[in-house]
Amino acid sequence: MYDKELFIEKRRLAIDEEPYFIADVGANHDGSLDRAFKLIELAKESGADAVKFQNFIASKIVSKYGFENLNSNSTHQSGWKKSVYETYEDASISQEWTKSIVEKCAETDITYFTSPYDFGSVDHVEEFLDVYKIGSGDITWLEILEYIAKKNKTVLLASGAASMEDVDRAVGTILSHNPKLCLMQCNTNYSTDSNKSSFANLNVLRQFSKEYPGMVLGLSDHSMNPATVVASISLGARVFEKHFTDDNDRDGPDHKFAVNPESWKEMVFLSKEAFYSLGTGSKIIEKNEIDSRIVQQRCVRAKFDIKKGEIISRDHLDVLRPCPDNAIRPYDIDLLIGKKAAKDVEAGDAFLESFIV
Repeated sequence: MYDKELFIEKRRLAIDEEPYFIADVGANHDGSLDRAFKLIELAKESGADAVKFQNFIASKIVSKYGFENLNSNSTHQSGWKKSVYETYEDASISQEWTKSIVEKCAETDITYFTSPYDFGSVDHVEEFLDVYKIGSGDITWLEILEYIAKKNKTVLLASGAASMEDVDRAVGTILSHNPKLCLMQCNTNYSTDSNKSSFANLNVLRQFSKEYPGMVLGLSDHSMNPATVVASISLGARVFEKHFTDDNDRDGPDHKFAVNPESWKEMVFLSKEAFYSLGTGSKIIEKNEIDSRIVQQRCVRAKFDIKKGEIISRDHLDVLRPCPDNAIRPYDIDLLIGKKAAKDVEAGDAFLESFIV
């Protein structure tokens, strides 16, 4: 089984809670702790609930030999100015930064996140966080899924470039040790293609909801516009992660497709608007409709003067706006026909039940 509500510091994550936003710094610190601090501050100012880093050692996440002999130019990495291995070396952050980053997050009142990509990194960050984020690329590495799950902290699992079989296998591995899981739809494509949103496949969230009813769901997204996030709210996602930068024109592997502060603020605003627009799901007369109900709906009114004792026919009656609360509504018009008027009724009066005998 799994928990249907999760807690990250003071925030509760559940289907009935506001969206939760994670700003993924990724490699956008550009090797500078000061830039990391700046991005933490900007993320908070932009409305993020958490800021996420990535802890890895290049030699433990990529094979230098493997990428040098891949013979493929079809991925986003083919456009990098340096080799894949060198880029990962540059993007990795020193473990000596961790405490400073955590302290800066606390000072800024934003939650610290990270994705650790090897066993040593998992252990290193354990004392500093309440939640582990597992990137899509590790969804098939069951050993590290199990290792993280056994830490008994909340786990966020991204599912990009994975089949449903991959998802079920990974979810089963984690849940066998830990019920605190958020499952995130993801499309693992780091390009800036204008049609990238068409591959987001947000309806997968429906499948996740069917397979895992009540599980906390999210979206780890690499598109720049807010449409995917806003749309996924109606499909049950409540946890959202996007890359974050202060400048899309900077050099680096993650800047081009990241969300900048102004766009992030817009995304948060639109997402919260979408969340509150969902309502309860029960059709009722809303508080802000009460006056409109009176002036927009019709009631039964006297078409002309009617004398006391006169037999009422359909010709005596009009169906017109407005409709006072106690007036007879058009669906009950047959209750009047053939009845005697209990009093004199003036033309234009709204019929009440007390007007007939």
